[in-house]
Amino acid sequence: MLRRQPSEFSFGPPAFRSRTKTNMASSADVHVRICGQEIIKYDLEIKALVQDIRDCPGPQSTLMELNSQVKQKLNKLRLRIQDLEQMAREQDRETDRLAIQAETESQRKQMLSNQTAWRKANLACKLAIDNTEKDELLHGVENHSTRQRKATKESLVETSSSITENLMSMSRMMAEQVKQSEDTIGTLATSSRTVQETNDEFKSMTGTIHLGRKLILKYNRRELTDKLLIFLALALFLATVLYILKKRIFPFI
Repeated sequence: MLRRQPSEFSFGPPAFRSRTKTNMASSADVHVRICGQEIIKYDLEIKALVQDIRDCPGPQSTLMELNSQVKQKLNKLRLRIQDLEQMAREQDRETDRLAIQAETESQRKQMLSNQTAWRKANLACKLAIDNTEKDELLHGVENHSTRQRKATKESLVETSSSITENLMSMSRMMAEQVKQSEDTIGTLATSSRTVQETNDEFKSMTGTIHLGRKLILKYNRRELTDKLLIFLALALFLATVLYILKKRIFPFI
């Protein structure tokens, strides 16, 4: 945006120009005149920025940038007013001191007026931006509603097609599950027969084992009896041999 750039001291308000010519002319201090010119410059720049804020169409980022510039200018203006007030205290002549103090007070009031105008311009600009955003939002909602209805119809068609495909897929899956169940039942029946046959074999083997155990016990008992008979026969044989030897060798005993 274009800015109205002040060039000289004469760009200030008429009342301020007349007072400055009268009061400043009576002072020989160059710093006072320079400070007064800078105050006028910042004052005009702030007024131009406030007008830009009042006319700002948005967006919010532009408004924030303008507000940031106003804050910077106000800080500089406040410092220069403080400098001018300090210069008034340093004046030797009472008339010069009073004139500069009066000018300082006038500029402070002007600064407060600028701040008030700045706040009002911000409120007006924010209200205008909010209204614009609401209008854009309403138009956007209408366009979105139209697009949404169209998208809804397309979505319904796609959903119907998808449901049909899902049903067919589920039907195929169910048929496969039924076939798998039949195969599983057949496998279970075969396994059941195998288990039954195995159980019968175990029973047969159990009978054979019991019979073998009985035979082993029987053979063990017979072996024990045979050993006992052999021992008795051997004892009888030895007794007989000893008796014969006794009769042949020691007949006198």
